[in-house]
Amino acid sequence: MPNTQPAAQPAPAGPRGTLAGRVALVAGATRGAGRGIAVELGARGATVYVTGRSTRTRRSEYDRPETIEDTADLVTAAGGRGIAVAVDHEVPEQVQALVRRLDAEQGRLDVLVNDIWGGERAFEWGSTVWEHDLAGGLRLLRRATETHMITSHFALPVLLRRTGGLVVEVTDGTRAYNDGHYRVSFFYDLAKAAVLRMAFALAHEVGPHGATAVALTPGWLRSEMMLENYGVTEENWRDATRVSPHFAISETPSYVGRAVAALAADPGRARWNGASLSSGQLAREYGFTDLDGSRPDAWRYLVEVQDRDLPADTTGYR
Repeated sequence: MPNTQPAAQPAPAGPRGTLAGRVALVAGATRGAGRGIAVELGARGATVYVTGRSTRTRRSEYDRPETIEDTADLVTAAGGRGIAVAVDHEVPEQVQALVRRLDAEQGRLDVLVNDIWGGERAFEWGSTVWEHDLAGGLRLLRRATETHMITSHFALPVLLRRTGGLVVEVTDGTRAYNDGHYRVSFFYDLAKAAVLRMAFALAHEVGPHGATAVALTPGWLRSEMMLENYGVTEENWRDATRVSPHFAISETPSYVGRAVAALAADPGRARWNGASLSSGQLAREYGFTDLDGSRPDAWRYLVEVQDRDLPADTTGYR
C-alpha cells in the first residue's frame, strides 16, 4: 500500500500582501491548475484577471459547472481581487479586447500565466498519428499552442513596459522527462513539447527586456476532472489509490499555484529564465507545501518508482 502519512497542518502559501499592487493575467483559469494559480496569486494580494469560456450564463463544450466567476470570487476571498473576463483565446480579437481592457483599468501587467488547454476530449490514448482522429488532433494542437501564442502576442507589450515581469507557460512534464518519454499520443506529445519550447523561446525574447519566462508543470494533479474520473472528492482522494496506487503522489492545484506565487514574489527569479520547472522542484527551493503540509515530488517519483514498475510508496517523495 502507498505511504499515506497523517496530514500535517496546512502551511501558508507565503507572506500575505507580498504581491499587493501587482496585476496578473491567468489565461485558462476556470478550473484545475489555472484556478489554483489564480487563487494563490490572490492569496498574496494580487489583482488577478481570470479568463476562460465557461461562465455562469454560458458553458463551453466541456459542459461543466466550474466558471470563471467562481474562480474570481475565490481569488477575492483569498485576499486579492479577482476579475472574470470571458475569453476564447483562440480568437485574436477577443484576446486583444481583453488586454486593452486590462491595460485601461490597471495600466500594468506583472504576471502572465498561459494555462489554456481544452484538449481533454480531443486526444486518444496510445493512438498513432494514422489512427488518431485527425480533426481532433489538429484541434488539440490549436487549443494547446495557438492560444498561448495569441495571448503572448497581445499581452507581452504591456508586461514589458516594466522590468521584472514574469511569464509562465503551464505544460505537462519537464523538459528532461518529456525528451525521453512518449507522452500519451502523437498529438498530445507534440503539444506539450511545443509549450516547453515556447518558454525557452520566450526567455530569449523577453529576457533582454528584464522579464523572466519559464515552463512549469504540476505533478499528478487532483483537478476537479481527475477527482471526478476516480469517483472521489478532495476529502477522500486517497480512496482512488485502490484503483491507481501511484495516485498517492498526486497534488492539489494549490501546489502549482504556490509555485507561481513564489516565483512572482522572488526578486531574483531571473535566474530561472528559460528553465523547465516543476511544482515539486520549486517547493524544495522556496519552502512552500501543498495544502496538507506535504511536498509531493511527482516527477522524481515517476522516474525512480513508477517507471521502474516498483510498488507504490511515496516515502521520501512527499
